[in-house]
Amino acid sequence: MRSYNVCGLGNAIVDIFLETSDQEFAGLGFERGTMRLVDAAEQKALLEQLNTKGHELRLVSGGSVANSIIGMSQLGGKGAFIGCVGDDRYGLHYVEEFSDLKINIGNPVIVSEATGTSLVLVTPDAERTMRTCLAVSSHLAAKHVDADRIAQSEWLFIEGYVFANPETGQHAIREAIRCAKHSGTKIAITCSDGFIPQVFGDALHEALKDCTLLFCNAPEAMAITKTDDSTKAFNALKTIVPNCVVTDGPNGAFVNYEGTECHVPSFVCQPKDLTGAGDMFAGAFLYGITHGYAPAVAARAANFLCMKVITQVGARLIGDAQTFWQEALDDYRADDVGG
Repeated sequence: MRSYNVCGLGNAIVDIFLETSDQEFAGLGFERGTMRLVDAAEQKALLEQLNTKGHELRLVSGGSVANSIIGMSQLGGKGAFIGCVGDDRYGLHYVEEFSDLKINIGNPVIVSEATGTSLVLVTPDAERTMRTCLAVSSHLAAKHVDADRIAQSEWLFIEGYVFANPETGQHAIREAIRCAKHSGTKIAITCSDGFIPQVFGDALHEALKDCTLLFCNAPEAMAITKTDDSTKAFNALKTIVPNCVVTDGPNGAFVNYEGTECHVPSFVCQPKDLTGAGDMFAGAFLYGITHGYAPAVAARAANFLCMKVITQVGARLIGDAQTFWQEALDDYRADDVGG
């Protein structure tokens, strides 16, 4: 019996949420719905600019795979995480939050460095526009990979964004995969963004050779497979990785896992903030398959939790995740979607 269901490897980022009006957003001159990397000076200036307007900035520890580990832990799973934070107020906030969540992050603090932050501007249409400063999170390297935590986990879950750093991050991924193969730990990867296969496709495809399960959304799946629709992409992925899940927003999710192939519908809702939908799906699906649920059931429940996340502001699920999971199971039995 291993100590953890999933050990994540990814960027440790403190999300800073701010709800803004269309008028104020227009004044910033940002392209809506984009994520752009900025340096520390630009991020500091932007935060100071918004602070002077009296906005309440809400801090939530995260990062893509970290959000998935948090979601899984909220459901009752046991999680670990490998990432780097600085010794500033954001880093201390990160360590304290993960301790409260009972997620083992080892000793992630790097002295005299700044913690990564992502300013998430949420507009009335529920779209989010992000300005991310990776800071010390981009220092994640092979030397930070904890072989013992990986060996004590059923799954290693790798964040696609880490491929975007060839100097250190890709070495961390290769070392983590080596450790996982040595200890018999299964490997899952999330694509994270369409630019990962477009720009860092060679490194991603090399990692996919050892991958047991791939998570991606429809545009990412099309970028990986060089196809032009989600169904073609899903079929092509089945020839690349043993198991895959392709999420397609309101069109539900395509699942291929351990002999089960199905399409699972989404839940109709009015979104407030799309942040973290894919992260929540992956965390909930991993919880399901590590706790004896059939793939179709895990995916249906994951879609329900996604719905709960996008009808609130922020990637961290507000409310009792285990109650939501039970609601999803009850709905599944009533709807009898199969699987």
